Amino acid sequence: MTTLAVPRFLPVFKIPLLDRIAYPATAVFVLIALVGPWIAPHDPYQVDLNQALLAPGAGHWLGTDSAGRDILSRLLAGARTTVLSSVVVTVGAAVVGIVVAAVAALGGRVVDEVVMRVCDIFLSIPGMILALGVAAALGPSLRSTIIALVVALWPAFARLVRAVLRETMASTYVESARTLGVPPGRLMLRHVLPNSLDSLYVQAALDVSGVIVLMSGLSFLGVGAQPPSADWGAMVADGREYVTTAWWVATVPGLAITLTAVVFGLFGDALRVRLDPTLGD
Repeated sequence: MTTLAVPRFLPVFKIPLLDRIAYPATAVFVLIALVGPWIAPHDPYQVDLNQALLAPGAGHWLGTDSAGRDILSRLLAGARTTVLSSVVVTVGAAVVGIVVAAVAALGGRVVDEVVMRVCDIFLSIPGMILALGVAAALGPSLRSTIIALVVALWPAFARLVRAVLRETMASTYVESARTLGVPPGRLMLRHVLPNSLDSLYVQAALDVSGVIVLMSGLSFLGVGAQPPSADWGAMVADGREYVTTAWWVATVPGLAITLTAVVFGLFGDALRVRLDPTLGD
């Protein structure tokens, strides 16, 4: 199964250290995404050309960009766009994957084969290329980016959930329920799905990290959130012309993307260890 390339940190970090780092750090980033626009020290959209490209200092802790906008304020405002949109993408792709996998599991061999071949077609196309094509076709916007990434990512979730569902449906208690005449739909919703989603939780948590990078990449290429939206990928794109003269314009949002992706990667690994404690031995 093709999934996002997300780093695994388990060979280095054990359970106690993962817990101490991953959960609080993730909570902080989510909190910033929720309240960022209200705690920004300046208006993230206010243009002041007299303050353009100011180096980090007392007035602007992380400097200003080419339009004189405060970078710290734009980072805080952009956290909502980048982090929360990535969570929405992951949840959306997971929901679509669950529905498709359930249909494949209940539909019999022919339906299962058709659904899996469709997934194979989607997975044969690199996720970034597929998302870029869909976003470009829909028109540059944050909504287009979200839809494009859901389209690119649902097949991986569908294959994962389908494999787990098939294993669960072969369990003794499911066979007993089927023998007692429990309808297929009720069997799936009440007995199979609730006992099959642990792997999905872990994969979703890990994929948020990759979605953040993909979403920022699409914004960097100009098909994501459009100006004047404070999007981290777009901020990196705006600052690439000033890398040698005003390094902070592109470097600061780039570091924010990297740090956020690492934090959510750690959270995914911590969750994986929680659900399977043998991995921490």
